[in-house]
Amino acid sequence: MNLTNVSYFILSAYSDAGVLKYLFFLFVLFLYVLIICFNLVLIVVICVNRSLHEPMYMFLCSLFVNELYGSSGLFPFLLVQILSDVHNVSISLCFLQVFCLYSYGSVEFFTLAVMSYDRYVAICFPLQYNTLMTSNKTIRLIVVMWCYPFLTVMILVSMTASLQLCGNVINKIYCDNPSIIKLACFNITFNNVYGIVNAFFLFIFPTMLIFFTYMSIIKVCIYGSKLTRQKAVSTCTPHLISLFNFFLGSFLELLISRLNMNGVPNRFQVVGHSSLAYLITCQTLFNPVLYGLKMSTIRTSCKSFVGKILHLSL
Repeated sequence: MNLTNVSYFILSAYSDAGVLKYLFFLFVLFLYVLIICFNLVLIVVICVNRSLHEPMYMFLCSLFVNELYGSSGLFPFLLVQILSDVHNVSISLCFLQVFCLYSYGSVEFFTLAVMSYDRYVAICFPLQYNTLMTSNKTIRLIVVMWCYPFLTVMILVSMTASLQLCGNVINKIYCDNPSIIKLACFNITFNNVYGIVNAFFLFIFPTMLIFFTYMSIIKVCIYGSKLTRQKAVSTCTPHLISLFNFFLGSFLELLISRLNMNGVPNRFQVVGHSSLAYLITCQTLFNPVLYGLKMSTIRTSCKSFVGKILHLSL
């Protein structure tokens, strides 16, 4: 069987949950609505409040936009599949989801890396911050951290789509690039080589940047004043928590995708294959709450914005 003879993929990790599927549906829908509301409110608050038009908040706005993008690439799909009795997905929709999920993860990591650089400049070079982080530089960084991941993921998905396949069963609850590659009939060495090279620029390089920036921040904090340490803790804590959450979710997804779960009961396979859902849910819901609570400027602006909305609605 090759790709031209395959019109759909079968997602085999789903099990018959009976009437519980309606409870799962409502739960996932509730999470999705919360994600949309929280991120949308913070995006609007940052956009309409001119005092927040600074590099740090513009990067946060980009992060929240990516949370909306990533959650929309997964949750509507899950909602349909949960209620469906036949878990089939067309080839075009499957590859569209692969593109959305992989580009979301790549943009997320790039954004977190750029935000660590921004904190490095603000803490290590406070007097030169406005000179080093100009509006033009901020815009260029945002363009790069969106365009480069989109381009590389597009190439990755195109290479996978050109493979000849000998099957159409994906043992997942969503479409996944490694699972599709496993269905290939012939040698996939070139895909693997591109995947390794791509991983270096999308993940290894940002990781090195994050490590360098935080080593420099720690060094400044050790030899700096108490005020410098307090500033570093207040501005870096949300970012570090977000980084840890992203690394944890990514590690779980990587681990689950490499494990052979054929001998595991189907009901437990669904839990294992939900690692990506965990990653996207925690990031997209956790980040707006985290930054909204931890950063007093955003918290104050949100209270003012919500107060005005409530006043106008009464």
